[in-house]
Amino acid sequence: MTPRRPASSLAAVAPTAAALAATALLLAGCGGRATTHHKPGTSHQEATGGNGTLLPARDESGHRLRELPAADAPTVRAEARPDSEGGWNVHLTVERFRFTPESTGGAAPPGRGHARLLVDGREAARLYGPWGHVPPGAHTLTVRLHADDHTVWAVAGTPVQTTVRLGTTPSTSAPATSAPAASAASAPATSAASAPASGTAAPAGSAPSAPPSPRPTEPGRTVTLTITGKAVQPPPSRIELKKGELLTLRITGDRADTLHIHGYDRELSLSPGVTATLTLTADRTGLFEVETHESGLVLTQLLVR
Repeated sequence: MTPRRPASSLAAVAPTAAALAATALLLAGCGGRATTHHKPGTSHQEATGGNGTLLPARDESGHRLRELPAADAPTVRAEARPDSEGGWNVHLTVERFRFTPESTGGAAPPGRGHARLLVDGREAARLYGPWGHVPPGAHTLTVRLHADDHTVWAVAGTPVQTTVRLGTTPSTSAPATSAPAASAASAPATSAASAPASGTAAPAGSAPSAPPSPRPTEPGRTVTLTITGKAVQPPPSRIELKKGELLTLRITGDRADTLHIHGYDRELSLSPGVTATLTLTADRTGLFEVETHESGLVLTQLLVR
């Protein structure tokens, strides 16, 4: 007959077994293996906490709305001031929101993400911080807050956004979660230097002036980018261009996709393993993103001065 183990020994074994089981669960992680399962800088609580309700509604660019209670939702205000070289400098004031460019494309923790600028109702650029620039010729600017996964933060089915009319004096939007305002009826008047009137006499004794020689064309820039999965080589950075400079993009990817240059509304179809080329003249100043539609990758940014 096998002797029975004393009850005191069984009591000592039980906590040890429980501790081993807890350790095994910690090592296994959420997916049965050791994993961080969220991006660096994002806590487990933030990554797994409530991140709103995903609605079937989409904005005009196709991004789904992510509903939050009004008390938890972020807010945004925008101020636009005319820039001495043209366009407007835009400053955002946000509450219950933090810009997290390092987490773009990840999950959707509440209170994090980026802003998108809609110029006259069309998406023109993203902002990963409180400052941006809008090129000349715009009438209205709408600033909309997005989560890291590109969904749109919303309250009561309406995107969290604000709209400001752009004019010759500083403009500030109201702190509200509102629908886009209607575009201004007409563009603000801009002054330009008048050309000399025809038939104007030259000063006495002076020889007729020769027609001005054309300015030499600056050599164009060529940038080559390669997409492999979710990786871009060289890594996304900022390409600085002078206004009027010619830029050629050579893109090679491993999947079918569509490249889009925001602000210029230029698109390029990409086929697996085939180098596609797009050439444009940087005739608009500001900061513009180059990204892919299907995979949602930011390939680079164009800074035109």
